[in-house]
Amino acid sequence: MQGRLERIWIKRAKGGPMDEVARATLVAHRGLRGNANQGGKRQVTVLSLEAWTAITAGVAGPIDPIERRANLLVSGLDLRGCRGQVLRIGTCRLLVHGETKPCERMDVVAPGLQQGLRELWAGGVFAEALDDGDIASGDAVALEAPAPPGARPGDASPR
Repeated sequence: MQGRLERIWIKRAKGGPMDEVARATLVAHRGLRGNANQGGKRQVTVLSLEAWTAITAGVAGPIDPIERRANLLVSGLDLRGCRGQVLRIGTCRLLVHGETKPCERMDVVAPGLQQGLRELWAGGVFAEALDDGDIASGDAVALEAPAPPGARPGDASPR
């Protein structure tokens, strides 16, 4: 299944504003250049447009996905249960480490949103950058087989 990268946001500081950009640079094992989260397993957060739209429609109506505070918004992909899979964006790869649990801040956006996002991984996923490279809104995105043990930046993806 193939989808599309719809929007990109960079968070300058933890709890700080989200800046929307058309292009961003991924740094292997660090995350998005200029983003507050660097290193570790939660370098990049990814949200499904379809999951967000379905949950917010049932809670409060249309809400701009920037309110979720994720880094990337993708369409056309089901992110449920994709832990251990590789998310390819253009020529770059992200290793999905798990589900992003929604915090109480979501209920400030709309009462009941936090609980709604807890269903079926609707709050998105967190991932680690495996490659250096640029990504841009409009890039193709796809989930691939899990990364082989010891995968390094620049390794060919499994086919």
